[in-house]
Amino acid sequence: MKWFVGLGNPGKQYEQTRHNIGFMALDRFAGRHGIRITQSKCKGLLGEGVVNGQKVYLLKPQTYMNLSGESIRACMDFYKVSLEDLVIVYDDLDTPYGHIRLRYQGSAGGHNGIKSAIAHLGTQSFNRIRMGISRPAPGRDIADYVLHTFSKDEASRIGDVLDKTSDAMEHLLTHPFETTMAKFNV
Repeated sequence: MKWFVGLGNPGKQYEQTRHNIGFMALDRFAGRHGIRITQSKCKGLLGEGVVNGQKVYLLKPQTYMNLSGESIRACMDFYKVSLEDLVIVYDDLDTPYGHIRLRYQGSAGGHNGIKSAIAHLGTQSFNRIRMGISRPAPGRDIADYVLHTFSKDEASRIGDVLDKTSDAMEHLLTHPFETTMAKFNV
């Protein structure tokens, strides 16, 4: 069993923002496999299905980014799922746009959703897919940047980024995390 958690903020005003690329990735994966992320559970929206013979849970916390760990912990406790089966999918300023980076541990790197996850899980050791959104131009407020929609150029390439992330998620269902890192961290 795997459970993928996409980080983002609830509400129409945030749907197409850089900070919600984790939600977008889960939606793309769900669409590929006929999973509906509509159950209101564990302070989030949850979808469940079977992909490549494996049970899959998809969680989109509805607590706002800074409190994402509350939803993750609630899901973990309710379903008695293992930390080893968790993969958090989220935006990353330090990864170039269009690239993804898989990691199995590390600090929050300034990401408030990951800070919350670390606080509620009690560890920095969990699997993650960081989706690159690049850094803003010097002098631009980071909060404004991540809560803003993608540029026209970025929006034209978002489908490829979401497909690449979904491919990595699918690969993780049948391969070890290290093997998936080697394939997708290029």
